Amino acid sequence: TISGEHGLDSNGVYNGTSKLQLERMSVYFNEASGNKYVPRAVLVDLEPGTMDAVRAGPFGLLFRPDNFVFGQSGAGNNWAKGHYTEGAELVDNVLDVVRREAEGCDCLQGFQITHSLGGGT
Repeated sequence: TISGEHGLDSNGVYNGTSKLQLERMSVYFNEASGNKYVPRAVLVDLEPGTMDAVRAGPFGLLFRPDNFVFGQSGAGNNWAKGHYTEGAELVDNVLDVVRREAEGCDCLQGFQITHSLGGGT
């Protein structure tokens, strides 16, 4: 995982062994209080189930709760529903969260996106 490559445990605490890990920490993480690091990540889905699974996982507490953006029903493998109705309702909220994260960077280097091409998460 990216957190492991940077020497972070599941609580966001640095336990690494290399100065290079700390020097590059700001590429993916923001420093929070208590010497903890929080991923600069926005998690989006049309249904809450996947977000619940992330929160319940070993790294669930690492993410900012405000950066989880999700709908309530999903698209049911229907592209048009996901694009024109369910997804359209989330767009403004997603853009706001992405904008907030981007504006919090000193030098934005880019975006790394992972998504499903054929439906399902």
